[in-house]
Amino acid sequence: MTARAAVIVLALALNPTQLHAQDTVFTVNVSSADVHQGPSIGTPVIGHVAIGTAMPVLRNLGSWVKVDWPAAPDGFAYLHMTTGRLTARNGDASSSNPAPRTSQNRAAPGSSSTTASAATATRAPGSASASTGTQPAKLPHRSHERVVIRSQQDSTAISHVVGIGGLFGSMSSFGATSRVWRDDRLGMQFAFTRDAMTSSVAAGRVTSMQFEPAVVYGLFDHVSDYFWIRPYVGGGVSIRHQSLQDAAPAPAETASTGVGVRVFGGGEITFAGAPRFALSADAGYRTLPTPFPGFEPSHFTVSLSGHWYVK
Repeated sequence: MTARAAVIVLALALNPTQLHAQDTVFTVNVSSADVHQGPSIGTPVIGHVAIGTAMPVLRNLGSWVKVDWPAAPDGFAYLHMTTGRLTARNGDASSSNPAPRTSQNRAAPGSSSTTASAATATRAPGSASASTGTQPAKLPHRSHERVVIRSQQDSTAISHVVGIGGLFGSMSSFGATSRVWRDDRLGMQFAFTRDAMTSSVAAGRVTSMQFEPAVVYGLFDHVSDYFWIRPYVGGGVSIRHQSLQDAAPAPAETASTGVGVRVFGGGEITFAGAPRFALSADAGYRTLPTPFPGFEPSHFTVSLSGHWYVK
């Protein structure tokens, strides 16, 4: 099972499919659009683009678009979707002749002069637009903005909101899991697992059914052309029902239910080859009562889970 999972992960990682949208262009429709270093309002503004500029889109992130920007440290920059509109590369007149790089801008509609190049338009945030004399348009501020991706095969936005799947964990546990994220990075996670254990110092076998609702918090999102990584931390309660089956001297069964606490941290990774599937690994610490002497579960836990995001 482990070898098969490794082969699947390797195949997804080597899949050349990228999370991008190179068949579209982004046309600025505000007087001056802020150009950000990253897909977040909190990242530095590294330049501005004048109205009418059409820029080829490297990747559509839903709320943001990634474009070429030679003046940026890594050669790329991001514009918010509220500052323009997407069109097909040759879909209409507004995008029929897009510049190959952001340093080549189109003339603003109704203007007799051409706009300054994007590469040389870089200036301090909040400065007046050289081409219009007005302040740059302000983007709507959100402290945490959901990352949305679109694959080439599926034009539907994928934002990883509701996911269902399965998990394997330490103590030979396995079961079902679901995860629901919110826009402010907070989320809920539910896991229902089963495991069994024997003891070298006590007779019998303990079977456990466990339900663990938890709150998770995504620390940040890192999206590249091939991976989407989201580290997280979380904590919740652990409700565990245990049954002891003792075969000597006569068959007997004793049951007990206990409640504990679990804290954990881990990460969720999505590959470009399967943008709706996320593989998660986390480690944590769990406190639980031990009703049967000799059958104390390990407090340190490790689990591997997979979620298929239906929304």
